[in-house]
Amino acid sequence: MNFKSSIVGPFNRVIVGLRDVPLVGRLVRKGITVVSYTGRKSGRTFSTPVGYQRKGDTVDIRVMMPDAKTWWRNFSGEGGPLRLELDGTERTGHATSHRDDKGRVTVRVKL
Repeated sequence: MNFKSSIVGPFNRVIVGLRDVPLVGRLVRKGITVVSYTGRKSGRTFSTPVGYQRKGDTVDIRVMMPDAKTWWRNFSGEGGPLRLELDGTERTGHATSHRDDKGRVTVRVKL
């Protein structure tokens, strides 16, 4: 087990857990959700907490430290299906990832 995996797993569990805590959970859910997707190569289903911004039927997910993560690459090119929880309901959409000229990555989900 490396340092990254020993920190990321517990951190993600805390963040996901905060979504269900009375009082603060509602605030946390306004900016953090859990996305689920099926990996292109492995065919396995993965879930991870992410920060998001929603405008109508479009959800933007800014990928922090994109070079250290690989999940967003499942949505490059033509993209693919993704599930996420919004307003207490699981929603599905089509996600595509984009890297800008500064190296920042955004995954855009059309619900």
